[in-house]
Amino acid sequence: MAAANRLGIELGQGSLCLCGFHRRLPTASPSLPLFKNRISGSNSFRRAILGIGISFLSQFNSMLGSGSNSRSFFAFARQTSAIDKVFENVEWPEEFPFKVEDFQRFDETPDTSFYEYPRFVTHIDDPAIAALTKFYSKVFPTSNSSGIALLDMCSSWVSHYPKGYKQDRIVGMGMNEEELNRNPVLTEYIVQDLNVDPRLPFDDNTFDVITNVVSVDYLNKPLEVFKEMSRVLKPGGQAIISFSNRCFWTKAISIWTSTGDMEHVMIVGAYFHYAGGFEPPRAVDLSPNPGRTDPMYIVFSRKLAT
Repeated sequence: MAAANRLGIELGQGSLCLCGFHRRLPTASPSLPLFKNRISGSNSFRRAILGIGISFLSQFNSMLGSGSNSRSFFAFARQTSAIDKVFENVEWPEEFPFKVEDFQRFDETPDTSFYEYPRFVTHIDDPAIAALTKFYSKVFPTSNSSGIALLDMCSSWVSHYPKGYKQDRIVGMGMNEEELNRNPVLTEYIVQDLNVDPRLPFDDNTFDVITNVVSVDYLNKPLEVFKEMSRVLKPGGQAIISFSNRCFWTKAISIWTSTGDMEHVMIVGAYFHYAGGFEPPRAVDLSPNPGRTDPMYIVFSRKLAT
């Protein structure tokens, strides 16, 4: 039975898993000009649907109903090179283009209630996890390096770090203490709701790497959080934000549930850009089996050296 969110987006029943209804979001959305982006020498427009409550699902269903060529549409939706190049020569608007309503959610009850009980499950499939772990193995500081500190933000019982990876300090921040206590990679953890208090309880220039796995879509104060990330990163430190097309849609912000993968990449890039203190963001599509297993996207940046 379908359910409608506050924007009138019809959402069919999610796939039932042990942790509740996990919704697979659309992989692409129709283009509307908002961010100007030059790719391969042409002037094309990438839409991030910022502040516009438009349902991709309803338009997509209409497209299928009209007999359009869905096969060619999916071919467009899975263009890996488009994700990798989305930030080339972006012309960002002068002002932060999001509105307050973009960060509202269908379920505004306290997140502490939603995360009261532990969920010892993974929220992406094994191929996506493997792709993310492989990426980490290429960009993380060498294991057991002196003076290296990592922060796994919105962490749980597993961080998807390379097997056996260790540092003197790996901090987890999350919502459920039982989950965090079971995470073997963490040397310490903090229970904190970033949607209530987005301040990170660390000194300036503390961490070499910050990771966030499939959780950026739940942040209702993302700009404040990204500013804090810049503050606590060491100069040249790296922030790695990963996400797929799954989420608890009742807890995800409206701008996320009404857009597709390409727009999600642009949204996270906007967080980096408008937070300040970061190099221009980059994106990579790590999806191991496009169209067959969970996609995996990363938007990452480094704190400016000076």
